[in-house]
Amino acid sequence: MIAWEIQGSELINCNCAYGCPCQFNAPPSKGACEAMGAIAIDKGHFGDVSLDGLRIAVVFQWPGAIHQGRGKCQPVVDARASAAQREALLKIMSGQETEPFATMFSVFATTLEQVFEPIVTTIDYEVDVDARRGKVRAAGVFELEGQPIRNPVSGQEHRARIDLPHGFEYELAEVGSGTSRSQGAIALELKDSYAQFARLHLNNRGVVRHRAAA
Repeated sequence: MIAWEIQGSELINCNCAYGCPCQFNAPPSKGACEAMGAIAIDKGHFGDVSLDGLRIAVVFQWPGAIHQGRGKCQPVVDARASAAQREALLKIMSGQETEPFATMFSVFATTLEQVFEPIVTTIDYEVDVDARRGKVRAAGVFELEGQPIRNPVSGQEHRARIDLPHGFEYELAEVGSGTSRSQGAIALELKDSYAQFARLHLNNRGVVRHRAAA
């Protein structure tokens, strides 16, 4: 197994209500699961291939709960990546060189029946995890904007977090509101639904933990 590791952040928007039932082993809010988002790698490697500063993105669609399978996936890779970096990123995204079910990449890969040809394009990424604000644009594929949840009475920002001591994606995620639209093989339109802002640290064995479990 080739050793790999990435550190960075992500912004993901799905069609579920704030809180995302998947995080609590519950069915999707609307019966099906649709999502898109991106990861910015601040520091990373795949073997001796540096992944520093690169980005990846994805659009997902499942007809039911994720674990029921029959999903579709559109992988997107940073146009700045070299051929070797592109190959490395796609191997990580498809769950290769990873212990079974150790990361979300590995888990999701087992639920897909159709993976479209990867799109190589510019991925613009401006995300502030703590502020719960961000914009992502994968040119020609999707656009996503995330912001804080607002109190429906006062209009003030509302803060909520999800803590997963044994999760396969992140340790702690800030929850926000997202609106996004994709085109192409998986055309979706999401509005004012669950958005997840998180810092990531992953390797072949899963989440590298920095917080003591409660």
